Amino acid sequence: MNNKIDELIKAMEQLLPHKRYVHTLGVAYLAASIAMAYKKNYEKAMVAGLLHDCAKCLPEKEILKQCMERGITVSAAEKKQPFLLHGRLGAWYAQHKYSVKDEKILNAIRFHTTGRPDMSFVEKSIYLADYIEIGRVQKTEPDLDTIRKMAFENIDLAVYYAAKNTVSYLAEKEKRNPEAKMDGTAILTLEYYRQLCGIEAE
Repeated sequence: MNNKIDELIKAMEQLLPHKRYVHTLGVAYLAASIAMAYKKNYEKAMVAGLLHDCAKCLPEKEILKQCMERGITVSAAEKKQPFLLHGRLGAWYAQHKYSVKDEKILNAIRFHTTGRPDMSFVEKSIYLADYIEIGRVQKTEPDLDTIRKMAFENIDLAVYYAAKNTVSYLAEKEKRNPEAKMDGTAILTLEYYRQLCGIEAE
């Protein structure tokens, strides 16, 4: 697996713009650190982190085109906002271009922006690492320092608060621009982890 990780680091350095590459390394190492804190498989987290944005930098029209060509399901909202599809296209690349077969790793890439109910550990580690990575700033991500600490102490509660902030942000964005429809999976993620953590609905 270590050879695979080395190969992916080199591949992402060549593929991604420098700023996106730095973010990708940050997510990969942070996800691996979270995994180590819980005595989980850090190598799976590392691979998922390195590949989570491998389709992010394609032009939106190209993302949509490739998804359609590869039979990836596209909703009406995603046709209007193709950037939402980069996780699913990234999972396709991970499987077919980078030879990743582990379904948990593929799902971590596929759902890293929205999360989903009942995520595996590696999915949660990538969802959180992408949210709390060092390049994120408190000004744009509420409660960031709190969630960073929580990620190493109670991962499900950290997922809940990250999902809550994400849904609030997307709801405000949709108010300003009705075309920017929120992905329903983000809401399902929030509700699942709210109930799992025993938090009363607001």
